[in-house]
Parts: sequence; structure tokens; C-alpha cells
Amino acid sequence: MSGTIDDPAVGGGRPAGRFKESSLRGRHLAAHVVVAAWAVLALLAASAQQTLPVARWLAIHLFLLGAATTAIVVWSEHFAVALLHAPRPDRRWSDARLTGVNSGVVGVLAGVWADLPVLTGAGCALLITAVTAHLVVLVRMGRGAVGGRLAPLADYYRAAAAALVVGAVLGWLLATGRAGPRHFAGLKLAHVHVTLLGWIGLPVLGTLFMLWPTVLGVRMAERTTRLARRVLVLTGGGLAVAVAGLSVGGRPLAVLGVAGYAAGVGMAVQVFARTVRRRPAISAAAAWSLAAAVGWLTVGVVADLVLLAFQRPADVQDDIGSLVPVLLTGLVAQVLIGALTYLLPIVLAAGPKERAALRAVLERGWVPRLAVLNTGVALLALPLPDPSGVISTLLIGAGGGTFLALTAAVLIRSRRAAGRNPGGTGGGSRRPALWGTAAGVTAIVLAVLMANSGGTTNDEASGAKAASSGNGTARTVAVTLADMRISPARVEVAAGTTVRLKVTNTDVQRHDLKVEDGPATPLLAKGDTRELDLGPVTESREAWCTLPGHRAAGMTMDIVVKDGDSAAGTDGHAGHTAAADGPGPDLSGDFSTGWRARDASLAPASGGTLHKAELHAARTTVEVAPGVTQQMWTFGGTAPGPTLHGKVGDVFEITLVNDDGDMGHGIDFHAGSLAPDKPMRTIGPGERLVYRFRAEKAGAWLYHCSTSPMLQHLGNGMYGAVVIDPPDLAEVDHEYVLVSSELFLGTPGSTAQVTKMRQDTPDAWVFNGVADQYARQPLKAKAGERARFWVVAAGPSDGVAFHVVGSVFDTVYKEGAYLLKSGDQGGAQVLDLAPAQGGFVETTFPAAGHYAFVDHDMRHAEAGAHGMVEVGG
Repeated sequence: MSGTIDDPAVGGGRPAGRFKESSLRGRHLAAHVVVAAWAVLALLAASAQQTLPVARWLAIHLFLLGAATTAIVVWSEHFAVALLHAPRPDRRWSDARLTGVNSGVVGVLAGVWADLPVLTGAGCALLITAVTAHLVVLVRMGRGAVGGRLAPLADYYRAAAAALVVGAVLGWLLATGRAGPRHFAGLKLAHVHVTLLGWIGLPVLGTLFMLWPTVLGVRMAERTTRLARRVLVLTGGGLAVAVAGLSVGGRPLAVLGVAGYAAGVGMAVQVFARTVRRRPAISAAAAWSLAAAVGWLTVGVVADLVLLAFQRPADVQDDIGSLVPVLLTGLVAQVLIGALTYLLPIVLAAGPKERAALRAVLERGWVPRLAVLNTGVALLALPLPDPSGVISTLLIGAGGGTFLALTAAVLIRSRRAAGRNPGGTGGGSRRPALWGTAAGVTAIVLAVLMANSGGTTNDEASGAKAASSGNGTARTVAVTLADMRISPARVEVAAGTTVRLKVTNTDVQRHDLKVEDGPATPLLAKGDTRELDLGPVTESREAWCTLPGHRAAGMTMDIVVKDGDSAAGTDGHAGHTAAADGPGPDLSGDFSTGWRARDASLAPASGGTLHKAELHAARTTVEVAPGVTQQMWTFGGTAPGPTLHGKVGDVFEITLVNDDGDMGHGIDFHAGSLAPDKPMRTIGPGERLVYRFRAEKAGAWLYHCSTSPMLQHLGNGMYGAVVIDPPDLAEVDHEYVLVSSELFLGTPGSTAQVTKMRQDTPDAWVFNGVADQYARQPLKAKAGERARFWVVAAGPSDGVAFHVVGSVFDTVYKEGAYLLKSGDQGGAQVLDLAPAQGGFVETTFPAAGHYAFVDHDMRHAEAGAHGMVEVGG
């Protein structure tokens, strides 16, 4: 290279500032080791989304804050020097800024992972300081520099650095909880936009104005610089307007801003398209990767605009959040791949021959790699059912991982070449700060990856007092939704009063408010407020939350007209009478064709110490008694949910996915000991959380939905069992799991059904969710075989007295302790469990026959809680 940067985009090989080639080459080599390390860790986190807490967040930020940020800081400084024909900054300070950026990223990732706000704040402060210093350097470069016709492109890098500072501040507010519930959703959207479209999108567009014609081997037209300025005005200005609008909840302003950004992207695409020539590009692999990246940027921005303009406010955050992985892989990953494919050989090679050799390595199999990667991105973008998500992850991982392997080969090859020629290539010129950053990033983040992760706000209720009398009076009442209650629960007004309700949800769950024969709010997230205008009120009426079961649980409010209405003085529940108790299911009927009883056998615990499972909370219609179908609220499509099995000391990583369309759910594992605030929180529709606990104690444990009203969530099927074997548990011939519970027929959440739950008058009692199932399809055993029955009482209100007719239990284990062991002189006849208790009993069947098992509360046994063990000879 003879001391110059051979870059056609900067004047066809014109010197862009003399520098020590070995120093620059060594710095780029070290920096790209850091980029590769971040990218590898991002791939690892993405592949472990079902086993690691916050893995999705971690994968995105490892890639964007780690790999992309490091690459942008390095290359924006490199290109700014070339564009401005400015002196190269002191490499020691450049290394210090880059080290500060990466150390700040490590602090942010570790702080969020470990839930240490102080560490998160320190990481954000260090990142902001380093990026601000980078911005100052970029600004100073323009002062007194020679400049050139492409000098305005450096403004893209300055605008991007400013965007990252804003994004980091917003990220700090969100990660440390200082955003507040009222502004959280808007600030999160602002953070996503300013980071992805600003810090990532702006330098990508600016660089492409220079890099795109360079890769194609053509000279940029003179007018392109003027168009580039217009593009920056549209994209940068539009982004500023959008972020301001999102931050203050001004959705029309946000739509206007994103529209401006989209217009800028469209103008840039036209410029790039006009640059294409028929002759072969210098690097076809780089050109096609960059073109694909621009295509996905266009798709993402247009989709973002459509969602902001037309999607329901409650769904915007989730839907735009789903665009992040698409832009992450379609735009950012492919820009890095395309840029590095072209640029790495230029900055790492000692001459044209070596440059061609390195480029040949990076371009190996680029056509199938590009096809595989973009197919994966397309599957990720489309709303397809499983297993498309798994397939897309595998395809993206294959395409990106292959390029990382080729990049590593090039870096190793270049390093070896430097070692063979230390005088000319900088082999003896090490960069301790950068290599130390690379090693530190890898060590610290890997340590984080391997580490174990470990109320409701009390807002003042707004009182409502009778204020005035007479027609024509107006009244505004502040209404709060929280803790399954509406406050105030009763509002008294004079006839003819114009009433407005200012409704605020302060609960972690979503709620709405519907007024009888009147208006309704949409579903409100925590902190959201809407106002309902009821007009002049002349008759008493009721208001309630329409989510299933919430009205029946008491989430109602009465608006009472004081003078002359028959409802005055009532508690608001007149007319809500319980449905008469029916005779319960007909146990003499037939199950539907093809029905199969639930397999009661306990599956062996896996050999490993980490147990992973995904539970989907969803409404499922199941047959709960002969010929009787019922909609149930389920974990995993069954009631009870899947049985989990392990040993003392094992770790369980359970991913809860809320597939319920309009209701929040949570989960509580009695087998774990941990602070419930985060893992047991309620998540909204479409959300997911990872619940991690270590089973420190043996026993038969209950798990259930942790969302209020728990009586209804448990009573409608959201429960299951966790079996943790005691140490040295002897082997038996058969192990069965029987979860006892009550069955309440009727529409889930209806007043009639909830009344039965409150009065504890179920329609049936069952084992494993279905009345009479093991009488129809008995459990099987042989004479002389030993059986262990694990029993968990799910309730929600009744326990169980488990008994096997014709047998004597010689082993009884209840609530973590042996009450009787085999070989003792005594025996037992019943395992008695209160709601939420568990244990097991063991017996040996003495001879062939039919051994009935029952809940020895005979009301329960006769109403479905019975079964049979068929013992052969």
C-alpha cells in the first residue's frame, strides 16, 4: 500500500494522511478481534434463548452494543480521516476511547444481567463518556482539515454518535426503573428508534454513499454529495422528531418523524440504484451483502411506519419489538459482512497479492451463505407458526457463523504474516489496551453467561365525594385500576350530572373499564390513562373490567344516582345471582371417540442437572368428564400442566410464554426459594419470561399461576406438579403422579362459576384433571410389583385423603419427611394432604385383582376422584 489508503471512494488512491502502516494494521487487527468476540458471544446467547435469563435482550445488546458499536467507532474514525483529509488522531487516545466503549458495554450487560442498577449506571456513564469523546474528536477533525467533496459524509458519523448518547441515556432510565411506569412504553420505543435507526442506521447510510461505489469499482457522481446532505436532513431530522414524539407520547409526531426517515432512505436507495453498472464489481460478495442490507433497512422502516400509523397503541411496542431481530440480522449483520469482506483485506494486507488472497478467503461460498442468511431473515420477518422460528435461527446462525469462521481465519493468517515480517507489518507493535479489551470482554461476558441468575406500587386511591346537586352539573372522577379492584368502588351523583371518568391503570396487569350502556377504554398497560365521557347520568349503572373473571372477582364500580333510582344504596351487585348448582357431570356417560386418559406414569428424571422446559399459557378446550368439554386455562395445553422431575440440587429453567390473547399470567413454583418480584410477575399476551430456580429440597411440589385472582386461575386448570426425589430413593416397579383438584364447570370467569369457587361447591373432584378417567382406563401393574404414588393436592380449596383399596402403605413421605419407612412395624392407610401439600406412598400389590384408589372423602370419590389399578398375575 506504500503508506496510502488505496480507496477509490476517496479520490482513486489519493493519500489520505500518512501514517505508520504497521501501527494502523495492528490496531485494526486487534479491534476486529474484539468485534468477532462480541459477535460470537451474541450467537451463543441467541442460541440459548430458552435456557438463559434475559437471553434475547443479551443477544441483541451483545451484537448491537458490542460488535456493531466497536466496528462503528473504529471505522467512523477511519473514514472521517479519509473523508476530511485530516490528521489521524493520537492512537493512544483512540485506543483509550475504544477501551472505554467496550468496558462500558461490559458494565451495562453485567449490570442488567445481575440486576445491579449501580453497575448498569456506571456502565452507561462510561459508555456515554467514551462516545461523547468520540463525537468531540469527529467534530474537531473538521476544523482546519483540508476537506474534500465527500467531507459532508462525516456529518453522518457525528449525528450517529449524538444518537448513541441519547440512546444510552434512555437505556439507563429504562434499565434502572427511573423511566416510571407512565412513560416506560414511550421511552422504550424512543430508545429502540434512536439506537437502531440513529446509531446504526445513520453511519450505515453515510458509509454506503462512499463504500457502495467503491465496492462496485465506479467513481461517485458529483451531485451525490448534495443528495447525501438531503438524505441526512430527512433521516436525522425525521429521527429527532420521531424520538421526541415517542418520548412524550405524541404518536402523530412520531409517525411524521418516521415518515421523514423513510423518505430519506428512499432517496438513498435511488442514489445507490443509479450507481450500479453492468461491469463486474470489485467484490460481488460485498456488493450483494450491502444491497441485501439496504433492502432489509427499507422493509424495516416501512413496516415501522405502518405499525405506528395503523396499529393499536397497546400492540405497537410488541410489534415494533419484533422488527428488532429482523433489522439486527438483515441490516446490521449483512452490513458488517459486506463491509468487512471488502475492507479487511485492504487494511490487513501488505500488498495486492496478499489482499487478493485474504479477499478470496472471505468470499468462499458467499452465494449459498447469502441465500441461507436471507432466507432465515425472511422466515424471521414473516408471521409463521413454529417451527419457522427455530429454522430461521439455525439458518441465520449458519450464515453468520460461517462468516465469523472465515473472519477468524483471515485474522489469524494476517497475524502470522505480521509475525513473519515484524518490521514491515507491525508484528512487534502490539496494542495492549485493545488486546486487553478483547481478552477482558471474552472472559467477563463468558463468566456472566456461565453464572447462575438468581408489589404492587401503592398509589393513593383517588376519592370520590358527592359534590353538587341539580341538573347541568359536571363532575370528573379519578378512577384507579389496581389489585383486582376499582377505586373508588362507588360514586354517588345527582340526577342529570355530566360525569367524566379519568381512568388510570396502576397495576402490572392490563385492565380496561366498560360502563354499562356506555363507553369503554381500551386495554390499559401500567401507567396508561384514558378519559370516558358518560354525558348526563340519569340512571344508576355499573362499570367493570371486561377481562375474563375480573368482573366476577369484584373488579366493579357502581355509579349511583341518589334521587329516586331503585339501585341507590345497593352495593352494585343486584341482579348478579349465582347459577343454581346442577347435578354435576354424568359419570355414567361415555367419553368421546378416541379419548385417552392422561398417562399417570412419572417419567425418569433426565441425567443432567439442568432441566429446561417451555410452558405456554393458553385457553384450551378439553374433555373433563365423560362427554363433557370445558374451556380451561392451561400450562402446556393440559390441566394439570406437565409434571417436572429432578433431584435435589438440580436447576430448572422454565420459560413461560403467554399465548392467551387478552389476559395476563404468571407462574409460581413452590419447589424454589427466591424473591418473587420478578420471576413470578404477571406477563401480558405475547410476552415471555424465564423462571430459574434451584431445587434445594426434596418433595412433591405444586406450581400454579401467580396472577390474581388466583382462585380462578387455579380453579380453571393453571397448576401442575414438580417431583424432586429424596436422596437415595429406592427404585420401584412403577411410579405414578396423581394431582388432585376440584372441577368447576361453566364459562371461565363467569359470575356463576366464580360463585361456586367462592362457596367451594365444585361440580366434581378429579385426579389429573379429568373425572373418572382411571376408572375407564386403569393403571397397570403385576402381582408382587412395588408401586409409588406421588400425590399433590392442587385445590384450590380442598385437600385429599389418598387411599388404595385392598392395600397397606408401608412407606409414607409427606411434605419433605418420612412418616413411615419400609421395614417399620407400622403401616398406613391414607396420605392426607391439605391444599398445596404433596408427598408419596408406596405399596406392593399382593395378588392379581382390581385395586381401586380414591379420595377417601367420599363426596369427592363419588363425584369423580377415583380410579383403578388393574393388577395382572
